[in-house]
Amino acid sequence: MILHIDMDAFFASVEQLDNPDLNGKCVIVGGLSGRGVVAAANYEARKYGIRSAMPMFLARKKCPQAVFLTPRKGRYSEISKEIMLLLKTFSPLVEPVSIDEAYLDISGCERLYGTPKHIGLTIKSNIRKHIGLGCSIGIAPNKFLAKIASDMNKPDGLILIEPDEAAKFSESIPIDKVPGVGKVKLKELEKIGVKLLGDIKKYPKDMLTKRFGTFGLRLIALSSGNDDSPVVDCSQSKSISSETTLDQDTGEKMLLKEYLFSQAEDVGKQLRSLDLRAKTIVLKVKHDDFSQVTRNITIKTPTQSSQLIYKEAYKLLKAYQIKAKVRLIGVGATNLIQASNPVQIDIFETNINQSSKWEKVDRTVDKIKKKFGENVVIKK
Repeated sequence: MILHIDMDAFFASVEQLDNPDLNGKCVIVGGLSGRGVVAAANYEARKYGIRSAMPMFLARKKCPQAVFLTPRKGRYSEISKEIMLLLKTFSPLVEPVSIDEAYLDISGCERLYGTPKHIGLTIKSNIRKHIGLGCSIGIAPNKFLAKIASDMNKPDGLILIEPDEAAKFSESIPIDKVPGVGKVKLKELEKIGVKLLGDIKKYPKDMLTKRFGTFGLRLIALSSGNDDSPVVDCSQSKSISSETTLDQDTGEKMLLKEYLFSQAEDVGKQLRSLDLRAKTIVLKVKHDDFSQVTRNITIKTPTQSSQLIYKEAYKLLKAYQIKAKVRLIGVGATNLIQASNPVQIDIFETNINQSSKWEKVDRTVDKIKKKFGENVVIKK
């Protein structure tokens, strides 16, 4: 049996956890500029029709009384790490799929922790007790159904699908709820009369594979409740990023440079909170015509220093020829390793001591900010 754990309104819930005065109020987290979007909204705000990815100006119109907050990615990463560590006390097979959700394979854990339902209830209780947040859990024989189940009774829900119920349950799932069915595929499926996943069984395999390729085979398997995707222990993040949609499109590199500084601070803080270092720094640019480009550089010595991340990102920006105005800019870190892992360094590398010094400074600043507030230390 597999569990899918999905934190309820995660970003907004963390804000309420850190500031109890927000309890009972509509809380919306996201970009606060004129072209920002909603990253998360608590359930009080959702009653007014607020949803993720909604333009922030529209959210303000729908719910003007809400408290609007800028995301604190570093803080969310800290809480996420605590949640994942808690889940690992129940099973070694934990697969984080985002900052606020994960799969957990509990096969063979029943002797230690009881029935799947009891394990789910215990996890919910422990997350509430030790972290202070609520979550919804789906329990099923496979990842597909566990994911569907976790979304059925939010917030604070728990749904169990027994193995002998899997096939019948799958047939009743609306086709637009199936992972991988986007807007384009949904239109194609609706054209042939597929509204529920079970409707797939009306069509021959050859026709489905001709029309949808390998995804057609996937739909056939899912319609019978079959999914053999394993839970893969990938406790290490694959990438970390921070990006900003500008208030006004610009082609001025000096203005874009200012955004890189704060974004590098954010990325570095996330790396330090997760005890990771990055080998590759990424620059992301989206133009006013929505075309997007990325540039990256791999450094000799992996780092979690905000200062060095900024320097490398700025090198990429200086080398990039801006031919159209920029709408969005961002900094990312990939090719990550655990900070505790030994690293083979070049004896002629001069930046290693500099990186170490800046990392010590950054970690000290992190501690000061955590104790006294984000604005107590400001880098320039």
